[in-house]
Amino acid sequence: MNAGMVTLGETMALVSGAEVGSWAGHRDLKLSVAGAESNVAIGVRRLGHPASWISRVGADGFGELILRELRAESVSALATTDDVRPTGLMVKERPNSLRTHVRYYRGGSAAAGMTAADVDEQAVTSAAVLHVTGITPALGRGPAEAVRHAVRLARDAGVTVSLDVNYRSALWSRDDAGAALAPLVAQADVVFGGPEEASLLVDEADPERMARDLVSLGPGQAVVKLGADGAVSCIDGIVTSTPVVPVRVVDTVGAGDAFVAGYLAELMSGAESEQRLRTAAAAGAFACTALGDWEGLPTGADLRALVGGGDQVRR
Repeated sequence: MNAGMVTLGETMALVSGAEVGSWAGHRDLKLSVAGAESNVAIGVRRLGHPASWISRVGADGFGELILRELRAESVSALATTDDVRPTGLMVKERPNSLRTHVRYYRGGSAAAGMTAADVDEQAVTSAAVLHVTGITPALGRGPAEAVRHAVRLARDAGVTVSLDVNYRSALWSRDDAGAALAPLVAQADVVFGGPEEASLLVDEADPERMARDLVSLGPGQAVVKLGADGAVSCIDGIVTSTPVVPVRVVDTVGAGDAFVAGYLAELMSGAESEQRLRTAAAAGAFACTALGDWEGLPTGADLRALVGGGDQVRR
């Protein structure tokens, strides 16, 4: 296997309802973990490539749970344990089948205390890909500097830099996000984002033009994720529309991370752009067939079964 992917960011404990319905009437809860960066790390690992995750967790049960889950998925967890700050918490409620409410309790969390000193320089410089998101810089000055430091290390070492814009309005304003992310986009090799996220950086509203304009900012590859409408990309000057893979949707949470994981896994395998996009679309679709932020991330066998069809009952 190659040197794999390294990422950094906050993973939180996730509390969610065990069934659809308001918590006022249903009190059965389940505990898991969630984080965009660790989701991608798990996705890449399930598709056969090494993956490492850099962060901080609290010296608490939630932090222990996060480390246990990632290590169970064979992700290398390069995390500092913070004896003062707690692990962040994410609460997800589905009051009905049409809506999902997500709230974050991450102010003053362990990951918000991350600094450039937490970045494992050897892990970054020996990686095939460094993947960062727009979430981590929104956590504070220290996490923002950690991301910038990791990107500088990767650039100097010739490591491919991937950025998913991943705008979170609960963490910062559009103006602040655009100003902070523009320099990262200029240093990235691959950029992902939905139309609303891309509009932080370019003025166009048409996805194809967005992809072209993102590339003009520096990266050679830009992918605009369109959810149920697939994706539009501009890769090495070539614009491509990628359709979705039809599935019965159970939960769309985590589909974007699965898409990114599929793309980066194929990139590390040396696949051509068309194959990268096909795998990304299939991975995103497969993630929609199961509940959870990362639980439904596919393996290679899952994707072959999804695309190939056939009898899905194993005896």
